Amino acid sequence: MSTARAEKAAVVAEVREKFAASNSVIVSEYRGLTVGALATLRRALRPLGAEYKVYKNTLVKIAARDGEMAAVESMVGGPVAITFVSGEVSAVAKALRDFAKENKELKLTGAVVDGKAVDAKGLKALADLPSREVMLAKFAGLLKAPMVNTAYMLSALPRKAAYGLKALVEQKEAA
Repeated sequence: MSTARAEKAAVVAEVREKFAASNSVIVSEYRGLTVGALATLRRALRPLGAEYKVYKNTLVKIAARDGEMAAVESMVGGPVAITFVSGEVSAVAKALRDFAKENKELKLTGAVVDGKAVDAKGLKALADLPSREVMLAKFAGLLKAPMVNTAYMLSALPRKAAYGLKALVEQKEAA
């Protein structure tokens, strides 16, 4: 009996460590998915900095209590799996959404992103966000535009003066 208790304590400790190492957690229901489909999903998530794991619900609830991921406790019920995200959350949410489109059995329940609970609608909105690189490029474009306009305006005055002087010189030479 004590070995079973020790194994459960080890699992709770493992889940707590994964919660601490993750910046976000996504909870999904996997009822009806085959082992092959789950393996495919895990392979798709691994390069994005995410790990898809199935644990006993009671052990996850115990691990989630009194921590930053406490909101996970209310999301766990039925056959659920936890996606521990240490990379970009929107990319992982997008991968899960795309997988769920192909495999209707996977249902996204909710998430905890930076300590805040997110429901299924919020996860969909998170998945619809553009990638980090696209957002940084847009931000750089926003920063660049006023500087380019200012440089163009500052260079316009000397350029127009040069055109005016050239026209004046040509007019004097023609006369």
